[in-house]
Amino acid sequence: MCYCGTAQAFEQCCAPIINGEKKADNAEQLMRSRYSAYCVNNSEYIHNTYALAKRAENSVREIKLFAELADFIKLTVNSFNEQGDSAQVHFKAEYICDGYYCQLEEVSNFIIEEGQWRYLDGTLTPHNETKLGRNDMCPCDSGKKFKKCHGS
Repeated sequence: MCYCGTAQAFEQCCAPIINGEKKADNAEQLMRSRYSAYCVNNSEYIHNTYALAKRAENSVREIKLFAELADFIKLTVNSFNEQGDSAQVHFKAEYICDGYYCQLEEVSNFIIEEGQWRYLDGTLTPHNETKLGRNDMCPCDSGKKFKKCHGS
């Protein structure tokens, strides 16, 4: 199963997009590939898929630091709406960072630039972070305690 949650293997789903072998067919596919790029710490790809006007605000270094700190565990796509050269994707990414369970929920805006989909910006929905105890069940749904799963 791919990091982005589809039934396909990563090598058939997001890897060809991240590796530049093919373009994302739509904004949802781009968003899923960006999530997978965070999972495999490919900060260059994430940076290059920002809209041109937003790249300077999002350095490769900062993207890399976040990708290294966060242990992404689940992606849920709530909705996808495309209208011509723009689209919105509402998603929730769940991750663990420094012993906390975190949720990044966003309605993301995408545009087509230079013939390919790019991430423009988004509106975040705030969520509280939850401190995970060693004996809590891991939020990745492995069925293991946090200390034996993502807490080690």
